[in-house]
Amino acid sequence: MTLDPETLGQSRNDLAEMLRDQRRRAGKTQTWLARRCAMSQTKVSNIESGKLTPSLLDVEMILEALGVRESMAAQVLSLARTANTEWQDHWSSRRRGLDKKQNELSRLESASTEFRFFLLSMITGLLATPDYVRASIADVPGDQSKTIAKKLERQQVLYDPGKSFTFVLTEQAVRWPLLPPAAMAMQLDRLVSVSRIPGVRLGVIPLSGHLPERPLNTFTVYDRKLATVETGTGALLLRDRRDVLSYLSDFESYERYAVFGDECRELLSEWSVFFTRQR
Repeated sequence: MTLDPETLGQSRNDLAEMLRDQRRRAGKTQTWLARRCAMSQTKVSNIESGKLTPSLLDVEMILEALGVRESMAAQVLSLARTANTEWQDHWSSRRRGLDKKQNELSRLESASTEFRFFLLSMITGLLATPDYVRASIADVPGDQSKTIAKKLERQQVLYDPGKSFTFVLTEQAVRWPLLPPAAMAMQLDRLVSVSRIPGVRLGVIPLSGHLPERPLNTFTVYDRKLATVETGTGALLLRDRRDVLSYLSDFESYERYAVFGDECRELLSEWSVFFTRQR
């Protein structure tokens, strides 16, 4: 699958057109197709008009019902996978304003109930102190006070009794000295405090022993519907069921190497003392 950022949005319209064309070639109505695929006619109409992006499972069912030949089906499925992927580059986010991005994340958090964060190299905003939040966007020009305030405001979601959070951080993410030693010690103390919130499981993967895994990216899985993958220049939003389940499987693999509860808090406190002694 090619991930040309300029074509990701257009692929949704192309997919709608191809599916509509295949149905017409087969001489079938939307009502007939809906019945064969156990969908509503409205859903089929929205898929063919581009108002609704179908999952790969939806597309597979449609193609099978229409008897689309294998070579054409492969093209349509490739397009469907691309249509279920969104690219958000850092430069566009910065042009729009990072506070707008915080609003988007807040809406996503409001609509989700189960969160899994794998943090490879940095601490995420939901866990960060004000100093850490400020340092994490220090390279962005202009006044970022609104962004900082909204990042900190979003942390209230951790106390929502209807939601559950699992954070898995590498030792590198926890100990990377983004701040001076005293401020880093406060950040680690913050992690200890967050780990005691009832709906939060916070674990750390120590860089010791044997770790036969090779994680490449920070990522988050929202329920079982969406995975967001951070890169150096932006983020991929993956909605295809297979992609989401793949990242869910990766998360469960990394989770097995993490320590939680009192053992985790002991490590965090030990590392906090290390920073305190550097003052």
